[in-house]
Amino acid sequence: MILDFSMLTVMKYKCKLALLALLALLALPRDVQAQVRTRGIDVSKFQGTINWTKVAKDSTVKFVYIKATEGTSIQDPFYKNNVAKARKAGLLVGSYHLYSSKTTAYQQMANFRKVVKKKEQDLIPVLDIEGHHVDRLNMERVDKILELMESDYGVKPMIYTSERLYKTHLSGKKYRKYHIFIANYRGTPTVRYTLWQYTETGHISGINGCVDISHFNRDHGLSDILIPKKKKNPDKSTITDSTSNEVASK
Repeated sequence: MILDFSMLTVMKYKCKLALLALLALLALPRDVQAQVRTRGIDVSKFQGTINWTKVAKDSTVKFVYIKATEGTSIQDPFYKNNVAKARKAGLLVGSYHLYSSKTTAYQQMANFRKVVKKKEQDLIPVLDIEGHHVDRLNMERVDKILELMESDYGVKPMIYTSERLYKTHLSGKKYRKYHIFIANYRGTPTVRYTLWQYTETGHISGINGCVDISHFNRDHGLSDILIPKKKKNPDKSTITDSTSNEVASK
């Protein structure tokens, strides 16, 4: 490729930004550095075919959120392949649904359920509410989707959104128990968050083009977004006679 002066200038600028980001990371306390180095990505059809084996070789990338559905009828054509190959490569996998203002919560969850298999999920589901909904968000619909997701997975889902939408609709006590996934590409979020999507133009080996990258708040980690494992029922044969008699008497 022949580089002209303007392209060289852009490349130098990007390299300078990368160096500044590295220096900023090294200046952080070690516990914070550890959280920053545990990174996650989120992908959809826009990343095309991904080489998940190469992605998994990046020691900082531990998990991935994969777009499953949008609205009532849209299903990401790369979803099933991404889930299967990402898990095979050893990454923790979760799925997200892109909120639509045009259809009901029940219709949107029916679409999500058709595509997403719970047994293939390592991470709590995510409801993606893009910032452009801020002025016309139906909170009753949002609440119902969150309720249905929690009913299906036995754990509260995470909410992905912008700071502005969070401040407008999600900052009350009602949502304090939800993990928040904030997109902010200009600086550290000024609202509470579990995950911070700090760039939409990241580069990871195995993915052509740009990809969203996120890391945890210093007070959070992978354990916060893992789906709790169900405890097995005790073997009925281990119930003693006294226990059986007590149960029978109730």
